[in-house]
Formats: sequence, structure tokens, C-alpha cells
Amino acid sequence: MTSTLLDRAVTPNRPLLLNDADDVAHAAAALAAGGVIGQGFGNFYVLTTRPDAATVRRINLLKGRPADQVGSVVTTPLRIPLLFDWAALPEGLSGRAVRSVMDALFELGPFGFRGPAAAHVPDHLVQVDRGVRTTQVIAPGYACVSNRFLSRALDLVREDLLYVTSANRSRHLTGAPDEPAHWRADGLRTEFGSDPDFVVLAHPDEDAARRRYPLHAPMSTTILAFHKVAHAGRQVQLVVERHGSLPIEALRPVVERLGFGLDIAPTAVRRLELREYLDADTAGRAS
Repeated sequence: MTSTLLDRAVTPNRPLLLNDADDVAHAAAALAAGGVIGQGFGNFYVLTTRPDAATVRRINLLKGRPADQVGSVVTTPLRIPLLFDWAALPEGLSGRAVRSVMDALFELGPFGFRGPAAAHVPDHLVQVDRGVRTTQVIAPGYACVSNRFLSRALDLVREDLLYVTSANRSRHLTGAPDEPAHWRADGLRTEFGSDPDFVVLAHPDEDAARRRYPLHAPMSTTILAFHKVAHAGRQVQLVVERHGSLPIEALRPVVERLGFGLDIAPTAVRRLELREYLDADTAGRAS
């Protein structure tokens, strides 16, 4: 990153905010120059960077992950369909039906999908499952103001996707069973602020951001897979690979309304309940 971008982005007179056009422009330029952006995302925060292999490796090491761990991707609503290979869907599943599920869930808020990867998605952002080359798209939801930042950053890096990961240190580093993603900017600054390329693009009102998504806990997103399906009689069931911010009891009626059931993968254990986040936040503010 250039010193001008670094000085403006890391030590501004006030925090950079998602609803400020100049701040968004500065953060997008910082990302394009190699910066790590801790950005508001629905009702919590993520780390977003360029999608090249060297940057993904660097962020894995920063978080304490294995260097070659496969990353997730993020893009704007209009670009999401470009990241999947719709011709590689399992039998009995149509692209139109899957996109209807996407629309319904992204209208509610932040969510994730894993499906057959388009050919242009690079290998370091792809995981092969049951012989299918897949990619995992995490998005903040259609209403999130952070889509403006994502659009500006994508234009600058001339890509259709960015790398995105949870805003926390890895459990591989801390040794904890799991580590919550940050949902307040001050926690992000404490954890990653020593990195010279780190920039925070904050929610203008963090409490309002959480209230905007009453169904979602402020944590990593729930992830639904569609490169594989299960069946209950004649009904196609989409696979829940991670039970995250949107609880199953809120997810189920959405997919059932669109004609699908849910199959809960054995590994889809909800990482941390909202109560734990609230307790941790209260304790941190009291200390």
C-alpha cells in the first residue's frame, strides 16, 4: 500500500464508515493496493481482500490458519450467479430454483452458499467435494450498504470476486474450540490493528446494524450447499453445511416455501450461541 493510502485509511481523523462515499473510496483503494479491510457486513464484521493466491495465503497466516486453507469469496448481488457452474447441478435441481432460494435468503440478510464453481474461479478458492469443484460464496445480503464498497473494490481490482473470511484469529492459533467473528469495530482494531495494511470500514451504528437483522445472530453465516442434495421421498433436500447466524428454525420455512427440504450435515453444529456473544461483549465493556 502507498503511504498516502495507509496514512488516510489507518489513522484518519475519524473512523472510516460504510455510509460515507469518500470513506468507501479510500477503503476500496486500500484493498486494491493490498490492504486488509475489516468491513461491516450485515450485522457483524469480516476481513475482505484481493483474491490472488499470495494475498489469501498471507491472510491465512495472519489469522493463524494453515497457509493453503481454501478461502470463501464475496461479490455483489448481480455477480453472484457468475461464480457458479449452473450446468453442474445435481440431477433434479435447476438453476432457477436455486437462484430463487438465494434471492429469498439474501433478502433476509447475510448468508452463504456452496455450489459448483465456475471455471474462472481460481483453484485456491475452490474445494473438491465428491468429485465436484465447488466454491463458497458469502454475501452480506441485498440490503447491506457494504455492497457499495464491494462494487467499488471489484471495479478497482478488475475481478468478479474478492476473498472474504471471518474477522477473528483462527482456533488453530488460539487453541479454543472456536473463535467468534467480531461484531464490533473496537474488537477488530484490538486484534488486527498492529498489521500495517489493516483498515477498518465500520458500520455507522453497530447496534442499528444488528437490529436490522432480527433473525440473525451476529456471527459467521449459515451455509447451504447445492452441489449435492439429499432426498426425503420425492422431495429434494438442500444440505446445511454450517449452522451459523440464521437459525434452522428460520431457514426451514424459507426453503420449504420454495419446495425444498433441509438435510443437516453432521458437521453443521452451530458454533456459538448469541448469548455467548452478548456475555463476552458485556464483560469486555466492563473490564
